[in-house]
Amino acid sequence: MGLAASEKELAEKAARFLKAELKRANVTYEELAKRLEDHGLTETKASIANKLSRGTVAATFFLATLAALEMEGMTLADL
Repeated sequence: MGLAASEKELAEKAARFLKAELKRANVTYEELAKRLEDHGLTETKASIANKLSRGTVAATFFLATLAALEMEGMTLADL
């Protein structure tokens, strides 16, 4: 069994993963937007909410969010 059956499923898994990690870290969308600025991304609370609710998570956003949450050692199995 692979990571996901389709690109859409993979994007939705990534969005669910980020939502869960934000909740676990007690980081709001507003706080994430501030942290993402340090990683070169300009986002707003609303743009983050839209991306995560639509499940449209670009690789750059995904990786910057992991960096903003200071997540090290994540594996694909974590998704």
